[in-house]
Amino acid sequence: MNLQKLIFISTLFFSHMVMGQDISFLLKEAEQLEEQRKEEDALAKYQEALRISPTDLKALCKISERNSILGSRQTDKKAKQEHFTAAFMYAERAIAANEKSADANFVMGLAKAKLSEVSSPKEKIQFVKEIKNSAEKALETDSLHYQSLHLLGKWHFEVSALGGMEKAAIKLMGGLPPASLTDAIVLFEKVRRIKPSFVLNYLDLAKAYKQQGRSDKAVEVLQRLVRMSPKSVDDETYKAEGKKMLESLL
Repeated sequence: MNLQKLIFISTLFFSHMVMGQDISFLLKEAEQLEEQRKEEDALAKYQEALRISPTDLKALCKISERNSILGSRQTDKKAKQEHFTAAFMYAERAIAANEKSADANFVMGLAKAKLSEVSSPKEKIQFVKEIKNSAEKALETDSLHYQSLHLLGKWHFEVSALGGMEKAAIKLMGGLPPASLTDAIVLFEKVRRIKPSFVLNYLDLAKAYKQQGRSDKAVEVLQRLVRMSPKSVDDETYKAEGKKMLESLL
């Protein structure tokens, strides 16, 4: 091997090594910003990492998830739509990077769940069908992926709670897979065992128990919820909602 070729290979190897270190550093910084609840700054840092490595799976998934979360906080429908569309686009890129990734399939399911909130009735039904598929694909790769378990549990809870007129309208547009309140509770309880610090899961579990007529269990879950330490801006909101619900049941 001549000297010029050796120098080229060495330079290329060094560049890849430096790029890898830069990505790792940026991702770590982004995670720290998330822990400090500086979510807009964290999103910017993940985007910076993606500019260096456009197919980085973690950055793609995190940007998608952040857009779903930030979109949920918007009061303007157009702003919501923009965030949710971005979440979907980054999820598509994540799936393209690794179609079997549990995180990629989760953020795709989450993005579709959010888009269903701002879509036409026909589009909403299609998205709702696909949410279940995305969650199940994620769980095929990682059966203990707590976010996907929660997403699937929420799908069962919300679909099983649809009223008669809604179900009739949906049936005319192709229908949905069967859903069960019992399955929702089983899934939420599994999440509680796997990730006992996941605040939103307690709120949804309490709602499911209340829907099932088991107020005693709902109270037990909510009493645990109100004592939990919030880890995000949204956790404060979930705790406040849980406290109000608890007071109504006592």
